[in-house]
Amino acid sequence: MFHHITVLKEEATRALQVKPDGIYVDCTLGGAGHSSVIAAELGAGGRLIAFDQDDTALNNAKAVLAPYEDKVTLIKSNFRYLEEKLLEAGVPVKDGVPQVDGILFDLGVSSPQFDDADRGFSYNHDAALDMRMDQSIELTARTIVNTWPEQEIARILYRYGEEKFSKRIAKVIVNRRNEVPIETTGELAELVKEGIPAAARRTGGHPAKRSFQALRIAVNDELGAFEEALHQSVRCLAPGGRVSVITFHSLEDRLCKQILAEYLEKDVAPQGFPIYVSNGGVLKLVNRKPVLPTDEEVTSNKRARSAKLRVAEKVNKENLQ
Repeated sequence: MFHHITVLKEEATRALQVKPDGIYVDCTLGGAGHSSVIAAELGAGGRLIAFDQDDTALNNAKAVLAPYEDKVTLIKSNFRYLEEKLLEAGVPVKDGVPQVDGILFDLGVSSPQFDDADRGFSYNHDAALDMRMDQSIELTARTIVNTWPEQEIARILYRYGEEKFSKRIAKVIVNRRNEVPIETTGELAELVKEGIPAAARRTGGHPAKRSFQALRIAVNDELGAFEEALHQSVRCLAPGGRVSVITFHSLEDRLCKQILAEYLEKDVAPQGFPIYVSNGGVLKLVNRKPVLPTDEEVTSNKRARSAKLRVAEKVNKENLQ
């Protein structure tokens, strides 16, 4: 059973200002919550293209989106191939670039991936170390913890998990694997706890949370894929089109904010200059500050508590490199 509570569902889809005859992209199909809302607002001339690299999600979406099957195209792919896949899907092109009216990202791991013990994402279930969103890729969390250099393990725990005890944890991992391979999430969670001082383990939730996040991001190259896809999204938006991004941790949100800032229109004239001089930016922010979930949503879905929604609109295609 594929059970997933969509976060910021109404806010993220409303921000796209869906037109009945528009073309929209859901880069993170997941439980099809956002896609269902978008598809329901499309008319006969509208189209939704939805990406996911997880077969379970895609099979579920076929059933959920069956009432809209004439408007929906499902694509099994990492969203880092956004532009390429939109071209293959026959999306209208301008200057060699596919043009769509809205793009949505709901980043992170869907609830079914966390809750399925066999996927190896969760420290709450003992399972084989895996963490692959796309089961066809070769790299797994088991490979990282058993074969990567200690320094590299420490680096990803610090960079992607913001784990201040990353070096201690990496040393514990390497010492154990020198004796016997580390095979399960349960084993890894205990090793992470061993690498964190007892006093630090008493606060901040489960001690393995940050390390598991870091490994998951590394296995799936989540930040690299998102960076590539967001740049492509800006190119692929038609004037007036919007990109709507939901992030769940500071690394994703910081990257989103930085990339959008690269494309924002700004006044570049010296202070006191009598006229406005633009840098030729192609985006404007729809909301200056990110949209946050309501208290009611957080109460009903604890995974929503760290969510942030950022939305930007394409204002000009000129000067985009």
